[in-house]
Amino acid sequence: MANGNENVENVRALNEQMLPGRRWNPVIGEQLRGTLQLQTRLSDAERAAIEQQTVSILGKTIPPHNAVGSETGLALGYVQSGKTLSFTCVAALASDNRVPLVIVITGTSIPLFQQSVRRLRNDLRIDNPETHAWRWQFFQNPSMRQNYLTRMRDVLAEWQEPRIADKRTCLIAVMKNHRHLSNLVELLQELDLRNVPSLVIDDEADQAGLNTLVNQNEESRTYQRLLALRSTLPHHTYVQYTATPQAPLLINIIDVLSPRFVEVLDPGSEYVGLIDFFQNNRALVRTIPDEEIPSPDNQVNGAPESLREALRLFIVGVAAGRILRSAERNRSMLVHPSRLQERHANYFHWVSAVRAEWLRLLRDENDPDRTALLDDFRTAHANLAATYPNLPPFGEVERVLWQTLNRAQVWEVNARLGRTPEVVWQSDYAHILVGGQAMDRGFTVEGLTVTYMPRGRGVGNADTIQQRARFLGYKRNYLGLCRVFLESEVQRAYTVYVNHEETLRTQLRQHAIDGRSLAEWRRAFFLDRSLRPTRRCVLDLNYEHLNFASEWFFPRAPHFTPPSVVHNCSLVGSLMQTLRFSATEGHAERTEMHRNGHAHVELGELYEVFLTQIQFANPTDSQRFTGLLLQVREYLDRNPNAAASIYLMSWSPEQGQTARDRSLDENAEIQSSGAFFQGASVPRGNLRQGEVYPGDREMKATNELTVQIHLLNLRDETRVAAESVPAVAVWMPADMGLDTLVQDRPA
Repeated sequence: MANGNENVENVRALNEQMLPGRRWNPVIGEQLRGTLQLQTRLSDAERAAIEQQTVSILGKTIPPHNAVGSETGLALGYVQSGKTLSFTCVAALASDNRVPLVIVITGTSIPLFQQSVRRLRNDLRIDNPETHAWRWQFFQNPSMRQNYLTRMRDVLAEWQEPRIADKRTCLIAVMKNHRHLSNLVELLQELDLRNVPSLVIDDEADQAGLNTLVNQNEESRTYQRLLALRSTLPHHTYVQYTATPQAPLLINIIDVLSPRFVEVLDPGSEYVGLIDFFQNNRALVRTIPDEEIPSPDNQVNGAPESLREALRLFIVGVAAGRILRSAERNRSMLVHPSRLQERHANYFHWVSAVRAEWLRLLRDENDPDRTALLDDFRTAHANLAATYPNLPPFGEVERVLWQTLNRAQVWEVNARLGRTPEVVWQSDYAHILVGGQAMDRGFTVEGLTVTYMPRGRGVGNADTIQQRARFLGYKRNYLGLCRVFLESEVQRAYTVYVNHEETLRTQLRQHAIDGRSLAEWRRAFFLDRSLRPTRRCVLDLNYEHLNFASEWFFPRAPHFTPPSVVHNCSLVGSLMQTLRFSATEGHAERTEMHRNGHAHVELGELYEVFLTQIQFANPTDSQRFTGLLLQVREYLDRNPNAAASIYLMSWSPEQGQTARDRSLDENAEIQSSGAFFQGASVPRGNLRQGEVYPGDREMKATNELTVQIHLLNLRDETRVAAESVPAVAVWMPADMGLDTLVQDRPA
C-alpha cells in the first residue's frame, strides 16, 4: 500500500540485493523477533535458521507495495517438524512488513482446528497484550455477524491512515470446511479489499482443499470455496504448507492451487525422521505378525502378544522418565489399528483389560503369575537398555511399576460416542491413545514413544501412509525409548519412502536455489512402484512408473520439430569429434549396416555434456527420458567414477555413419522397439540366426550404461518425413535402475 510509510521504501531499497526467486526483501521486525523469543527450546542457531527461512518464504510472495497480483507457493517440511511454527513466523513477519490481512486455513476437524488455534494464540502472543501491544485482531471462523464486519473494517481502515504508526493486523483462522469458508467469503465480499495486501496460509494443503472432482469436469465444494476466497483478494499470496507434496505438485499446472514457488523447510537438530527409524536405527522398528492382526479371515479374540510387548516397553519407558524427571511434559503411546471405530473399541477394551490385569498382579505378591509378568517387564527393560544407555536399573523401575501403570490414562480418540474427546495432556504424565483418522494428519501426540499400528497400507497412497507417521518429531534425546510396531507391508512402505522423500526434497531445494518457477520443474522423482503418489481423484494428468533396469530406452519420434533435430545433429557431431571410435569386431560377412563403432567414456562426463543436452520434442519421449536421467544421476552420486560405452550404429572408419530407413505409423511415431532396432541376421546356408549379426540389442556393455547413436531416414506410407535424423537409444544395467515416477505434462 502506498501511504508514505518508510518501510515501503526500505523494502524497495533492499531489492537490489535479492537472491534468486525472491520478489522483495522483507524487513525483520518486533513481531517475528517476539515469536522466536518464545521458542526457548530452540538454540540460537535454530532460531536464526527459522528466521532466514521465514524471510525467504515471505520474500517470494507478492510484494506489499504492488497494487494487485496473486501467487501460489509451497512450503515443504517433514511430518511433525515444526511447520506450524514456520507459518506463525511467516504471519508475524507479514505483520512487520505492512500486510494487513492474514488468513490461516487449518484443521478438517474440531480437535485439529483447536490445536492450531492454540498454537497461533500462543506463538503470536495474542492473549498477552503486554507483549504484543494489541497488534493482532484475531477472528476465529468469522461470519457475517455485524461485530465481525465492523471490527475488520476498523482494523483495515487504519492502514489507510498515515498518522497511525502501530497499525493492527487482522488474523483470521478458519476451518478447512466448505461452510466455514463460505461464511468467510461472504464476510470478505462486504469489505473493500482493494490495495489490501493479504497472505493466505493453507495448513496441510494437500488435504481436503484440492479438487476431488477434476476428472468429472466438476469442482468439489471445498475447492470451490477456496477459489471464491482467492477471488475476493485482489492482492494476495497463497502459501501451501505440507509434508507430503505429491498432490499439489502433480495437479495440473494450470490449476490455481498449483504452486509456482517452493521453500524446503529444514528441521532442528533434535528432529527424528523416517531415516532415523528405517535406516539408522532398525532396532526401533518391529513387525507385527500377520496372525496377530485382526481381519475377516483372522479372528483375534484378545490382546495379541505384540500389543502386550508394546505396552510393557511403553510402561518401562514411562517409569524411567518419572525416575529421571524427564524434561518432556508427557510420555504417550499410540495404538492406530484401523479407520473403523469398531476396531478402535476392540483395542481400547484390550488395552484397558491388560492394564487392569497387570495392576492386579503387581499388587498381589502371592499370585504366581506375578513373577512371570515381572520377567516380561525385565525383558522389556533389557530391550530398551540396548538403545537407551541412561535407563535406570530394573530394580528402580520395578518399584514404581504399579504407580506408573495406575496413572497411565487410556483414551479412545474418535467420535464413536458422539464428539471426539480432547486429550487433556496436563492431567497426567502418561497417556495411551487408541484411534484412527482423528489422530492422523496434523494431530500432535505429545511425547510419543511407542506406536502400535496393525493397520495395512490400503491402496498404497504414499502421502496418506506418510501422514500416519505420528511417531516422527522432536525426540532425539529420548529416541532410544521409542519403538514402532508395524504391519509388514507398511514397514516396507516406510522403508522405500525414505529415498523418495529425500531425493524429492533435494530436487526441490535445488530448484528453489536456482530461483526457477515450479511450472518449469519436471515432474519426475523416485517412488517405489508398490506405492501411488496420491489419490487419483485429484489428478487429471496421468503418471507412469518407470524402471529401466536391464531395459532399452528408444525414442518414438526423434524427428519432431526441426530445431530439435538441428540441435541434436550438432550435439552428436561434437561428440564424434571429441571421442575416438574404433570398429567393433564381428563376422566377416557383415554388411555395412551391421558394422558399428565403439568408444569408452566416463559416465559423469557423458551425462553432463551429452545426455542432459539431448532434446526430445515428443512429450512421451521427453518424460520417459527424464525418468532415465534421474536414475543415471542417482547412480552417479553413488558411483562417481563409473564408465559408459557408446556405439555408433552402422558406422565404419572408411564410410562413416550410414542412415537406416525406418517406418512411421499413422501417429508419425516409431511404435515398437522391433521397428527401431536392427534385428539379428537371418539364418542361411550353414549360418545360424544371429551368427553374422546378433542384433542391435546385443550391442551393449554388460555392466555399463550403453548409448547407441542411430542415424535414421523416417518414412510414412506416402513420403519421406525426415532424413538423417540422429536418434539416441540407451541401455541401463540392472544395478542402475530405480523405480521412478514421471508425469505427462501438457505440450
